[in-house]
Amino acid sequence: MLELKVLPTGCANRRRSNACDTCGARPLSVCASIDDADLSRLDALAEHLDLQSGETLIQADEAASHVFNITSGSVRVYRLLSDGRRQITGFLFAGDFLGLATGDTYVFSAEAIEPVTACRFRKSDYRTLIRETPALETALLDRANHELVAAQNQMLLLGRKTALERVSTFLLEMPTQDPARPGPQERVHLPMTRAEIADYLGLTIETVSRVFTRLKTQGVIRLISLSEVRIEQPDVLRALADGEA
Repeated sequence: MLELKVLPTGCANRRRSNACDTCGARPLSVCASIDDADLSRLDALAEHLDLQSGETLIQADEAASHVFNITSGSVRVYRLLSDGRRQITGFLFAGDFLGLATGDTYVFSAEAIEPVTACRFRKSDYRTLIRETPALETALLDRANHELVAAQNQMLLLGRKTALERVSTFLLEMPTQDPARPGPQERVHLPMTRAEIADYLGLTIETVSRVFTRLKTQGVIRLISLSEVRIEQPDVLRALADGEA
């Protein structure tokens, strides 16, 4: 005779759980748009990656067969010019998604700035899930629109703003790009080096250092450490970013 046993309390819930349930980046990511059933499908497609500082997530010119969702840490996205110079086109943080809007090969490289975790999905499988999950498709479209606006702002930053305006704008915008690590008010976490900031803003490292020193001397910011800045006079910094001071 078959004996039926009652499962311990909570056992069924544990069996249904997946890595997405405890992912701190979920509320910040496109993953937040889908229900539990589709989230389980997404988790089944994911390969979980751990990278150390300097390790490569994406290499330019390689086959664009995967897409990625950053779940912790920070990543620099860049392209190398023919003469070896580097242009950083963006910094990515927990919740950011990359790799979907590409052709057959990646046109950029992406490397970890600090220890990074990410989910990697085969692009063909992910696109199938998008077609079958309207909420995910909508979330990705919203993210693409946001990235288009960011790209337009970056063109303005590089094309029209002075060095002082560029650095001031960068310091004001950085906290909004890394919402997974909120700090005290007016404190800016900078995991990237001054050289990386320079490559992102289209400046030399010497110019970036001079601007930081000027802002510090004027009492606009306080350098807590190489990776952390406190904005002492946000209104003044905002005026500098807008070219009004």
